[in-house]
Amino acid sequence: MPVTILRLACAWATVAAFLLFGGALLGQLGEPAVAALVFVWLLGVIIWAAFGVVQEAEVLAGRLGEPFGTLILTLSIVIIEVALISAVMLGAKGAPTLGRDTMFAVLMIVLNGVVGLGLLVGGLRHFAQSYNMKGATSYLAVIIPLTVIPLVLPNFTTSTGHGTLTALQAISFSVFTLALYGAFLALQTGRHRSFFQQPTSDQAPLARTAPRPARSADSEPAPLSPGGPTGLRVLLLLASILPIVILANSLAAVLNFGIVQLGAPVALGGILIAMVVLTPEGIAALRAISANQLQRAINLCLGAATSTLGLTVPAVLAIGLFTGQEVVLGLSDANMIILAMTLLLSTLTFTGTRTTMLEGAVHLSVFFVFLVLVFSP
Repeated sequence: MPVTILRLACAWATVAAFLLFGGALLGQLGEPAVAALVFVWLLGVIIWAAFGVVQEAEVLAGRLGEPFGTLILTLSIVIIEVALISAVMLGAKGAPTLGRDTMFAVLMIVLNGVVGLGLLVGGLRHFAQSYNMKGATSYLAVIIPLTVIPLVLPNFTTSTGHGTLTALQAISFSVFTLALYGAFLALQTGRHRSFFQQPTSDQAPLARTAPRPARSADSEPAPLSPGGPTGLRVLLLLASILPIVILANSLAAVLNFGIVQLGAPVALGGILIAMVVLTPEGIAALRAISANQLQRAINLCLGAATSTLGLTVPAVLAIGLFTGQEVVLGLSDANMIILAMTLLLSTLTFTGTRTTMLEGAVHLSVFFVFLVLVFSP
């Protein structure tokens, strides 16, 4: 608890500082030393606060069980992501591809980076790991249309320019996205809740060839749950999210200035936003895999991709409609190929009952190709 208090005090003190003196600080971005100091300060505070979000969400996860725990975490992270994207779009007034770049970066980081590294770590530590195949395939069944319709289909519509949507298409796609995501949440937390829980030893018997047999969910120790009423943990969760949302405008201003001054690729802004919001969640997923809780890691990774698409697409399109900004969602030809490869590999990886190091190496290879194409399109 002392660390939590210190983290919240630091975050809210930064909020107060930027509310009082933010104009003066941001007005000196022309000086490289000041710009670098402000960027490191804001980035450090936001990431530290994001770790607080993960900590409180994990406490609630231990009390509520799966899939509610990871759902709380992924929704909290997506709220932060939407706040950062909205701040950049409203501040820059000329970032038509930011939403697309951020969503694509989230998919690449989660489905290839985190999943690939996690499967490598899990394979080294536990040889082969089991998970609930029904839950993973349910995620993928929702991710595929939520990805292809907003990020690929706009490139082939003829009513508007390349990669954009008409107002009718934007409204219709937003309603469809929210409806599909809402239906998925209802099934995930209701009738099919068991799909997203770690399978028992009877459901997924361990391979006899494994040198280090993994323990079943029945033998896993109960997650630690710090004291304090649940209502207090919810308040601490909200208190950790709000500073990030408030500081999003200031970080957006620094990001826009830095990318323009350095002549960096436009997509780098989306990647940085994705990395800021996904770093704590990615670490939580890797810790879960290391502890042989692959189902929790899958819920975190695939849940982050699903929530990002289900909530960011409507938010970005709504900002475009209300502000009159052009919103480009369609991916480039090269990125469409990478996306198709990622979805195909994810389907192959999560259609069995076990994962090994081979799948991890393949996903990491695709992730490195994505990084190369960012700087050398």
